Amino acid sequence: MPKTDSSRLERLTAIITQLQTKRLITSTMLSEKFGVSVRTIYRDIRALEKSGIPIITQEGRGYSIMEGYRLPPIMFTEKEANALITAEQLLSLNKDKSFVYDLKEAINKIRAVLRHDSKDKAELLSSRVFIWERNDQINISNILSSIQIALTNFNPVKLKYISDNESVTQRDVEPFALVTSSKMGWYLIAWCRLRNDFRTFRLDRMQQIDILTGHFEPHKITMQEYYEKYRNF
Repeated sequence: MPKTDSSRLERLTAIITQLQTKRLITSTMLSEKFGVSVRTIYRDIRALEKSGIPIITQEGRGYSIMEGYRLPPIMFTEKEANALITAEQLLSLNKDKSFVYDLKEAINKIRAVLRHDSKDKAELLSSRVFIWERNDQINISNILSSIQIALTNFNPVKLKYISDNESVTQRDVEPFALVTSSKMGWYLIAWCRLRNDFRTFRLDRMQQIDILTGHFEPHKITMQEYYEKYRNF
């Protein structure tokens, strides 16, 4: 196969991946990513449409792919597989058990689409990569997955929360963002309906959470604006 045909095939495959990854993507974004002209992207989109890929064109906004449409799994290169295995080891140190469980389930699904030789190499690498850290139990939580669902669906959450003075309080909050680092557990930034302001809550201090019915209006403040105003960390 001529090099130009090969490079175009790789670009077409990558465009499909981008369409499946993002809700909406513009021709300008695609042209910048692949280093080709916008006109070339137009031709690529037409070629994909002719091949049966259900691409939806939103005039003046960009392209998306029909909801529910999925291609067979795209094969990973050896370097990509190695990067995922290493990421699994790094992220397994996370302080939230629910996150680690969901991560391992996702990685297992990725392993399932690897070629046999890639699976063998991934298993070898997984057994030979170690991330050393003190085995303490500070800031361990088990509710990150539920908080993430509430945050992305704009559901308010009722917290049974242990405050710094060890008293137990009830709070209804509107999840806004999640913050963590290698030295601390997860913190939820949320609009507290009791205080009528943003507050931060440690996930490991949440005794119980209930995702409430209904939705709240998304907060317009950006993370940058939040840090400039509150600077909690």
